[in-house]
Amino acid sequence: MKFTPEYSCADCNARAGRIETDHGIIETPIFMPVGTVGTVKGVHMHELREEVKAQIILGNTYHLYLRPGMDIIGRAGGLHKFNGWDRPILTDSGGFQVFSLSSMRKLTEEGATFRSHIDGSKHIFTPENVVDIQRTIGSDIMMALDECAPGTSDRAYTRRSLDLTKRWLERGWKHYKETEPLYGHYQSYFPIVQGCTYPDLRREAAEHAASLGADGYAIGGLAVGEPAEVMYDMIDVVNEVLPKDRPRYLMGVGTPVNILEAIDRGVDMMDCVMPTRNGRNGMLFTPEGTMNMRNLKWADDFSPLWEDGPALVDRVYTKAYVRHLFVANELLAMQIASIHNLAFYLWLVGEARKHIIAGDFHAWKTGMVEKLNRRL
Repeated sequence: MKFTPEYSCADCNARAGRIETDHGIIETPIFMPVGTVGTVKGVHMHELREEVKAQIILGNTYHLYLRPGMDIIGRAGGLHKFNGWDRPILTDSGGFQVFSLSSMRKLTEEGATFRSHIDGSKHIFTPENVVDIQRTIGSDIMMALDECAPGTSDRAYTRRSLDLTKRWLERGWKHYKETEPLYGHYQSYFPIVQGCTYPDLRREAAEHAASLGADGYAIGGLAVGEPAEVMYDMIDVVNEVLPKDRPRYLMGVGTPVNILEAIDRGVDMMDCVMPTRNGRNGMLFTPEGTMNMRNLKWADDFSPLWEDGPALVDRVYTKAYVRHLFVANELLAMQIASIHNLAFYLWLVGEARKHIIAGDFHAWKTGMVEKLNRRL
């Protein structure tokens, strides 16, 4: 994998670049739709390519490991062949999902033991076997196993958690270097920087991760309960340390405003379930603010969802029609909203890239943030 920073912001840390993988080129900054179990909910692959214009999507190690399982994915020839997506794929190590199962998991030096949320069966993730699992999935970018400490963790807990994550990272990195891809394309391995909301621990974690010389780095453990301003401060701390010639991936973040603030601070890659999850509940994001499609005000609004929007659904379907679909609990409502929101997110990072290249990103971002905070 090769990352080339091409443009930088004169009055902030935003940058625009290119990530080259064996499955295609990714122009940064980029938003990555989340396809947890091998599918972005409610969206066909051709819609992801043609309407959303996604350049890379995510899969999740925890969920894919449990269902359909590595035997099926391996026999299919990897996730690309299994789900028909021919562009880059990134996989999370499953650490966050195991973190979410706090009542069903136990952390030890060996790894994370947990019970499946599907049938209660017992499993273990180790730094080594999550590399093997991601080799079987065949993702272009793999993540290291980590512990995602809650945003409200005290310093003593965070200290122990970070030490464990660092030891796991060293084991996972060693195993990654000792193993080979299974399907003939190169796979990168990203360390995840933890440290909760403690600047010195975040800095220590970033320095330790950077010492490995990996292809890129992830920033984890944010947007898990801490205030947004604290999250932004932690991004600043980490990005002061991480190498400038490697991509920086902010995991699981966030709102459109979060996305722009992260880009402002030098983040290159982001993902979040918000566009599809909120879309399924009737919230649509637009350049002028957010719309609750169940509101009565849209009942007789026959204007397009987004007259100049990038997706066909934006121009074909009216606000009144989409509101009708939501009120009638039609599945098409959720599909339209998911495509619209994902297309908006990809449009937003694409516009950010254009303004970084043009040299006026910071001023554009300031005006855009004001509009994005509106409720229409």
